[in-house]
Amino acid sequence: MARRLRTEIAQTKPFASLEQEVCLEVQRTSQIVIRWVVDALKPSGLTPAQFNVLRILRGAHPEALSSSRIGERMVTYDPDLTRLMDRLEAAGLVRKSRDTEDRRVMKVNITKAGLDVVAAASIAVERKCRESLSPMGERKLGTLANLLEEARGSAG
Repeated sequence: MARRLRTEIAQTKPFASLEQEVCLEVQRTSQIVIRWVVDALKPSGLTPAQFNVLRILRGAHPEALSSSRIGERMVTYDPDLTRLMDRLEAAGLVRKSRDTEDRRVMKVNITKAGLDVVAAASIAVERKCRESLSPMGERKLGTLANLLEEARGSAG
């Protein structure tokens, strides 16, 4: 199968290696998937990082999670998690409180409004991903998921 990446990025010379080509394929594909998610989230007003945090908190609900635990579970790294939490709190989507045992630790709970927003946003994102990826078929998607997991595992 002929690959189109060189054409897409207007590169005239061959890649230095197959590994370089694969790294660029993954990066390019990641950016396209992020665009799908951004478009699907537009009606909710959420960013992908906010959506990620709300999904994590929905999964932990009714338990609260510390900010550090949320950061560990995020799909994409966000260096400014504190500000992100502040924006979610200002929007009424999360509630922050100090840990009773360690006052330095901030605990975060999702609110009813947060649960409602993440539910609607999840439907939109799922619809977009299904619409975009289902033409590949279940077998190819399973193979792709396995290969991506293997690549992440081999990265150490």
